[in-house]
Formats: sequence, C-alpha cells, structure tokens
Amino acid sequence: MGATRDAADATGPGAPAWLILLTRLPSEPARHRMAVWRELRRSGAVALGPSAWAVPNLPATRPVLDRLRQLAATAGGSLIALDADGHDEQDTDALTRRYEDARVDEWAEFTRDCGKYLDEIAREERLGKFTLAELEEEEQSLDRLRRWYRELRGRDLLRTTSLTDASARLKQCEVTFDHYAEDVYAALGSPF
Repeated sequence: MGATRDAADATGPGAPAWLILLTRLPSEPARHRMAVWRELRRSGAVALGPSAWAVPNLPATRPVLDRLRQLAATAGGSLIALDADGHDEQDTDALTRRYEDARVDEWAEFTRDCGKYLDEIAREERLGKFTLAELEEEEQSLDRLRRWYRELRGRDLLRTTSLTDASARLKQCEVTFDHYAEDVYAALGSPF
C-alpha cells in the first residue's frame, strides 16, 4: 500500500484507508507531548491507545503528518505512520464508526452551543436589552461559533451527516443575529 492511496482503495467501496500514527516522546518536558496531542486532536485523529492514533489517509492529512513529524523531532521523539485498513470489513467499519462517533460528539456540542446562543439572543429580545455593548458581545459570540465551525469542518474529513445539521444551525444563529442587530439599531434610532 502506497502513501498516496485514496480513501476509496480500502476494503469496502467508499471505506476510507487509514494512517495509524505511533508516537514516542520523552516524558519531559511535558509541553512537547501536549503540542503533539493538540495537533492530533486538531487533525481529528482518534486515539487507539496511549501512543497510537488513527486518521483517514487523505491528501488533507499530509500537512498534519509533516507538522507531527516536526513536533516529534523537536521533542527528541519519533512518529511512525503506517498505512492501514481493517483486517476485515468488521474492523474497517469499527474504525470508521469510532472516527465518526468522535465527530458526531463534537458536532453535538457545537449544536448545543448554537442553541445557547439563540436562547441568549431571545432573552435579550424579551428583556428589551438593545444596546451596542450587548450587540458587540453577541457578535463576538457568533464569531467564536464561526471559528469553531471552521475548525470542526476542517477535521471532519469523512463529512459526517452531522455537518449538515450544524451548518443549518449556524445559519440560524447568523440570521437571528442579523434580526437582533436590526432591532438594536431601530431601538437606538440609528440609521445603520
């Protein structure tokens, strides 16, 4: 199996091929282990064990692999990347499910935060809290949701179905914010 395989080359049609990442890092200083862990998490890799991770073997993972190798080298450790498929269809499905479950959990948390955001704006509307300071705070919260959405979308390499729901929820937040902004400007008598 070559390093340039496509996800469709795995055991089943449409099943992803995987990279298994094995890390070996010194225990001190801890900042190196934390940097590797953060990069693995940011990439969407799923933990298979204390020093073993899996990530879909797609072109988008090449820069991640390069960064991880550099981080490991800087720490005086090592990173080994292995091409892998499941031993059989059951193993392949289990690994894919583990990856998708991690993404579903992340998207669910994002969607819950979108709900909190919508509740917050509804509360401000009910209270008649139409100030520029509150509008700015709500805009910052929306920007945080947008950044988080981009991060999650960037690591959801298999494009789980939760992505569509989260996208719709973010759009709802944006539309609600726009209406709230109009209400704030109207209450202030501003021609914005």
